Amino acid sequence: MKKNPLIAKLTLLTLATALCSAGPAAAQVAGSSTAVGVAVLTSTQIASGWSVKKTLLGKHVYNDAGQKVGEVEDLIISPDKSVSYVIVGAGGFVGLGRHDVAIPVKQIQDQGGKLVLAGATKESIKALPAFDYAPDNAKRDQFIAAAEQDIAKGKAKLVALEKQTGAAATSAKTQLETQITALQGDVKTAEAKLGELKQAATDHWQEFAASVSAATARVRKAL
Repeated sequence: MKKNPLIAKLTLLTLATALCSAGPAAAQVAGSSTAVGVAVLTSTQIASGWSVKKTLLGKHVYNDAGQKVGEVEDLIISPDKSVSYVIVGAGGFVGLGRHDVAIPVKQIQDQGGKLVLAGATKESIKALPAFDYAPDNAKRDQFIAAAEQDIAKGKAKLVALEKQTGAAATSAKTQLETQITALQGDVKTAEAKLGELKQAATDHWQEFAASVSAATARVRKAL
């Protein structure tokens, strides 16, 4: 059975991904070699290997009639480190706005350096569901948890300051009250900014992260 040339090339990408995930290694110098497990991969082999950036990303995808149907935007590598899908940006080629679609690697052939998706038509591409990246909810949740912790500490500090004010001498009360007023404003601002982030779509939360970080930084400074 004749192998798909594109799959053969992507196998090299899989190897590179596995090597990168194996852990830190010494710097690679021309003419040297790097040991990974029991294998040795020389810099010469790396230099003569296949580059995803130069050979695949950004390349046009054609159907078997020679019509452009999209452009390679990304590769999706499954958890077992096998390349599963090529992400093709097809919007401008099929008369739509942004319309990325996921195409199984085995369906795309490398024919003399030309990527061909046999049987593809503008209509069939339009009919495919648009691909979107899953939101990184873990980072968002961690960010929110850290911000909420800073706000909780700010509120706890306010309670402590209010107790101090009640027992303080008249000369010290003014300073404590000023400190309380400033911290109350910082906490209120941080809560408002965090509220905006929480209400935002999960894939846009990072657009609000800077303002939340600035607000919680002022709270931490007051502590």
